[in-house]
Amino acid sequence: MTPCFPAKIIFQAFFTKQTFIEQKEHSVTHIGPKDYTKPSIFVIQPFNKDPMPMIRIFLLLCAWSLNAISQAQITLESCKQQARENYPLVRQYDLIQLSEQYTLSNVAKGNLPQISISGKISYQSEATTFPFEIPGLGMKGLPKDQYQALIEIKQNIWDGGKIRNQKDQIKAEAEEHERQLDTSLYTLEERVNQVFFGILLLDEQLAQNVLLEEELARNQKTVEAYRINGTANDADVDAVKVEILQTKQQRIQLENNRMAYLRMLSLLTGKELPAQTLLVRPDPVATNASEFNRPELRWYEAQEQTVAVQRKGLQTGYLPAFSLFAQGAYGNPGLDILKDKFRTYYLVGARFTWNFGSLYTLKNDRKNLDNRIQQIRNERDLFLFNTHLQLAEEDGTIQSLRQQMKEDEEIIRLRENIRRSAQAKVANGTMSVSDMLKEITAENLARQAKAVHEVQWLMHLHQRKHLTN
Repeated sequence: MTPCFPAKIIFQAFFTKQTFIEQKEHSVTHIGPKDYTKPSIFVIQPFNKDPMPMIRIFLLLCAWSLNAISQAQITLESCKQQARENYPLVRQYDLIQLSEQYTLSNVAKGNLPQISISGKISYQSEATTFPFEIPGLGMKGLPKDQYQALIEIKQNIWDGGKIRNQKDQIKAEAEEHERQLDTSLYTLEERVNQVFFGILLLDEQLAQNVLLEEELARNQKTVEAYRINGTANDADVDAVKVEILQTKQQRIQLENNRMAYLRMLSLLTGKELPAQTLLVRPDPVATNASEFNRPELRWYEAQEQTVAVQRKGLQTGYLPAFSLFAQGAYGNPGLDILKDKFRTYYLVGARFTWNFGSLYTLKNDRKNLDNRIQQIRNERDLFLFNTHLQLAEEDGTIQSLRQQMKEDEEIIRLRENIRRSAQAKVANGTMSVSDMLKEITAENLARQAKAVHEVQWLMHLHQRKHLTN
């Protein structure tokens, strides 16, 4: 039978006999000259022109691709990054920057010319009068009713550093708010750690559950064979079936817990995670780091910087200020008080002011700021104290888990020997099936303990890294 080719194949061959062949039933067509001394060309067509096999292959590839997508793998660091991007508080960074820009722009406008308009109408009980008449003036004194409309333009020359200090305070406060946000987002990473390692722990328990069920299934077949041989009874088979059913119940509970944890991780990261999502176990991290690089420390530094700027701003309250001004007015009387009529006039000049009122509270203001510095430092010392306590606790837990992990392999080896011995005793009729099931369960618990210890060890390593950053 001629094979089916997926595409046309053209080849050349020499023949010693003049021929012209056309075999459509084999999908082989000979095309060429009748001169047998020249090469002939054969075109081989596919036998099966039905497109269904290619469609099936395409569907299988699509199914394989969907399965690969559904079993996407995620890492701990990617979860942390996605959680930061998804956390609603992260939007505060942009709001803080916009607020800083707007406020700095407003403060900077204090150096622009300041324009003010004022008006005044007054009537006074007495006015200046002349004790004698002035020839040609036609008035005996100033009018009792006076009118004035004034516009003033003031240009700041030096304000004692008030505007510059206001800018420094705005920048320091914005930096403090951002460092406070860093602290809040850093606590989010701890929650991601807990959920992520919780899923890893459930995955290990599910894996051990599957192994236990497979072991029980093999023992069920063995016990059923023993029942046929008369060395076991129906109760022994039922006991194995009960263990299998309980194992399935445990798997259902573990799977439900995993779905709940996976849903929590989806909410934290903002990404939909299907049930088939695989979590990549992170690598162990170093545990000898003793220096702290926590965002809380940078937050305390930002708070101290804000207070330092405020303390520096106290001196701007008792420094002099210089400015230029220009006034234009319309009123009665004008600058020439001897003319009782409405006139326009203007004034230009320089102004010097020096206010000493802030000196009354300067000493107490400084003491308040010094007290605030002490509060910040006390809060930082308390934070470091509690962090050192947590670090000592984590070191003890890591050391304990490391020692337990060294013994887990030996415990599993011994439990495996005991289980094999129990199975042999059941085969010889010297041990009941129930006692053998207890040994199988004990071996499975030992394997679960090993898997739990490994995941907990990794979790506490990363928790220690989180404490020191």
